[in-house]
Amino acid sequence: MGLDEIFGPAGILAHRLAGYEFRAGQLAMAEAVARTLLHGSDPAWNPGDRGNAAMLAVEAGTGIGKTLAYLVPAVLSGQKIVVSTGTLNLQEQVLTKEIPFLLKHVDPRLEAMCVKGRQNYLCLYRWQQLAADPRLPLFQGEEQGALLADWVGRTETGDRAELAWLADDSPFWPQLSCSTQQCLGTQCPQAQECFVNRLRKKAARARLLIVNHHLFFSDLALRRFGHAEVLPRYESVIFDEAHHLEGVATSYFGTSVSQYQIVDLVLDIEKVAGQQKAGKSAIKTLQLARLLTDETMRFFALFPRERGRLPLAGCLERISAWSAELHGLLDHFQGLADHLDALTTSGEVWEGFMHRCLELAASCRRIMLEQDAAHVYWAERRGKNFVLAASPIEVAGDLQEALYPMVRSIVFTSATLTTAGTFNYFTERLGLPPETDTLILDTPFDYAGRTLLYVPPPSFPAPQAPAFGPAAQQLMLDIILLSRGRALLLFTSIVAMRAARDFLADRLPFPLLAQGEAPRQALLDAFQQETHSVLLAVASFWEGVDVPGEALSCVVIDKLPFEVPSDPVMMARMDTIRDLGGNPFFDFQVPRAILTLRQGVGRLMRKASDRGLLAILDARLFSKGYGRLFLESLPPSPITRDLAAVATFFADEE
Repeated sequence: MGLDEIFGPAGILAHRLAGYEFRAGQLAMAEAVARTLLHGSDPAWNPGDRGNAAMLAVEAGTGIGKTLAYLVPAVLSGQKIVVSTGTLNLQEQVLTKEIPFLLKHVDPRLEAMCVKGRQNYLCLYRWQQLAADPRLPLFQGEEQGALLADWVGRTETGDRAELAWLADDSPFWPQLSCSTQQCLGTQCPQAQECFVNRLRKKAARARLLIVNHHLFFSDLALRRFGHAEVLPRYESVIFDEAHHLEGVATSYFGTSVSQYQIVDLVLDIEKVAGQQKAGKSAIKTLQLARLLTDETMRFFALFPRERGRLPLAGCLERISAWSAELHGLLDHFQGLADHLDALTTSGEVWEGFMHRCLELAASCRRIMLEQDAAHVYWAERRGKNFVLAASPIEVAGDLQEALYPMVRSIVFTSATLTTAGTFNYFTERLGLPPETDTLILDTPFDYAGRTLLYVPPPSFPAPQAPAFGPAAQQLMLDIILLSRGRALLLFTSIVAMRAARDFLADRLPFPLLAQGEAPRQALLDAFQQETHSVLLAVASFWEGVDVPGEALSCVVIDKLPFEVPSDPVMMARMDTIRDLGGNPFFDFQVPRAILTLRQGVGRLMRKASDRGLLAILDARLFSKGYGRLFLESLPPSPITRDLAAVATFFADEE
């Protein structure tokens, strides 16, 4: 079956997909993906060959239909392929929407499945332990406990997504899940019935695996040490929402240890020891475990109290004799590990605890005693938790070693991979070879005819000026009144969002919604249902918000989303660029800000019939030389600096 027979004007999609319109860009992308997969089909290929995979980077603007454009050639290739997405939501969409269509119209023999991280699945052994102990009630009220017990008896997957009533932040689920640190492996009494083991066997038979980036890189990092998470061997990879890859890879190619991890280990040991008959061994186990808890709390209390990431070196300068303090903690780890080692003859559960104990100690040692120039070392206080970590300054080398030689083909795609029309930033950060194929497919949406970009006039205060906040808030009010609500306001800081909310609250005749006042999905549902409402948000709302139609007719962005370079990882990366003779601002900060801005702007047009205003309240787009790079990266909307033109734009739709 040829791709034209599927994507062409008279193809399967045109006949079978409701509302389908032929898009030349979708066919072009499908053909490029097919060529890349074909180039990676050398029958003599073996994992680990030092040659790089065949690679393709595709920027596919909103409306191209990129999901089917990579799924169809993936299915037709006959290879075992992993599709990795940026979010669980997109992962579920692929499985519930696109895969059924492909099964029905392209390949009825396709075996495809969604694979999530271990923490999403129930651990039967932990469930049996906790359910059997009346001193450890799992839920508030008998009703939820009965619901869980009923589900455990009939579920075939053990996937927590089946529990619609279980809150995302449930404090009970971590006690029941199949986390790597708590797994007993082949020594578990429930190994045969284990949901993760059954998942692995099913995944080994599937030809198309749908995962998310966090699972993919968790698995990839473990493979470097001869282990695996839940993924079987695969031949090629397709990364959707690939603009997130550097950040996710950084998390998994580094090392971290947290106060919560140590406390969780101790709690698990106490639960098992408490179920045994009182005796010298159980008493000593409890004593050593609690001593480790006490030492952990004392050790992490030595660090600064302020929130956020701080360079580790600066933290240690404030702690007298920190090396002696660390060795005291390591001695407690070793003492507990030695005791657990002696207990392994009386039960396999103790071996798992011993390995967790030794791994946590090794992480502390690597971060604080075995530092190297390739990593940046930092500490972070998060509420009651404290984290020590080492992150790679560059992930390109890790990817070149652990991924690129291990697969036949790799496709990277997103709506935002380029800055000022080039892939340079993306390819350099990920270490892609010069021969990587690239393709830019502009959105088919009519930005020139259906949108307007407003930038304040030259007299408008600069973002760093004291007058900017009040001026921006008044301008937001003026724009919202002209758009009659229907506006998404995106901010670069929570402080700015809250100040705007307070200013607008008593001045708007429309419902006002703000991030943090309700769950994300509840806010989006209310915003979409109440056509003339206004939603204020930061961070995660800059992408992944899909509100087609009249309810979102205006996107207002307070200023260019430059990150404050106080994060130790960012600072280390900027220092490295500077040391190599580059310009950190233009080579790193500007491209990152451009990609974020493009994501925010992309919230406006979600279907061809949408129409609306983009407003970026930052005059630096014209007053600074780098503003040109931002403007060159935005859709081809007509630009105005006159609010009267905005009034005319909205008046024309009536």
